[in-house]
Amino acid sequence: MEGGSPGSPRLVTPALLRSWPLPEPDGTKYSRGLALVVGGSCSTPGGVMLAGTSALRMGAGRLHIGTADDVAMPVAVALPECGTTGLPQDDEGAITGERAGALLEKELSRADAVLLGPGLSDAEGAARLLEEVVTVLPDDTPVVLDAFGATTLPDVSVQVVERLSGRLLLTPNSGELARLVEQETLSGDDEVVEAALAVARRFGAVVGANTWIVAGDKVWQVTTGDTGLGTSGSGDVVAGAALGLLSRRAGLVQALVWAKYVHAAAGDDLAARLGRVGYLAGEIPPQLPLVLGSLRGD
Repeated sequence: MEGGSPGSPRLVTPALLRSWPLPEPDGTKYSRGLALVVGGSCSTPGGVMLAGTSALRMGAGRLHIGTADDVAMPVAVALPECGTTGLPQDDEGAITGERAGALLEKELSRADAVLLGPGLSDAEGAARLLEEVVTVLPDDTPVVLDAFGATTLPDVSVQVVERLSGRLLLTPNSGELARLVEQETLSGDDEVVEAALAVARRFGAVVGANTWIVAGDKVWQVTTGDTGLGTSGSGDVVAGAALGLLSRRAGLVQALVWAKYVHAAAGDDLAARLGRVGYLAGEIPPQLPLVLGSLRGD
């Protein structure tokens, strides 16, 4: 689906999405793909759970989560739909990245899409984790990087960046996007779009930041949604939603455009029932399949 230009973005509407249908969600859990989420820490285990739940709510058939060793079992108990792998952690409960490739090799070899970043609490460990994962990951598996997973890109080897180029989806918030372009802050939509375009070109990625989606020199904007979506964990929901669609074999741009819109529309539905602010990120995932169904006409 052709995007707009930086000065005249393509607006994402229900009509646009219906003209750009997702892969049919037919068949078994195996045909709808395995989503792999890698992230979290002992102090922030919720991000991987929000992302994983969102992937399933968007139709992924199966879910596996790699997270800090001490919280892997509690995550599996809290989210019985997933499998888990415990990863080495430091004394503060942050994932160190050590041996992550070997420990996740089986899941990485069969995952249909991978999300790395939600809930990570240490930048150095995040960089090592990304290096480890990409070393093992098949060359055609799409990758979503969020939070520390995204901001660590400038710190990893050129070889890792080259291996990710062309199959990479980034979901930074505006602060993380600013760090990727070595700025303190980004002021206004024009600077956000300019930064997203620069990051997309540099890393060969599709970039979603705030209401914007950028791929190459093309730009889409989601104008649905409101201030209540600015709540802790909401970004993990977006990243997980995109992961779920990638697991179903949607394309990179399609997955992010759909995920951004569905997330925003789910927020609007919650705002209508609960108020503009005060709903929780954990309340968004149950709304996702309802929005998907309305767009499909189910």
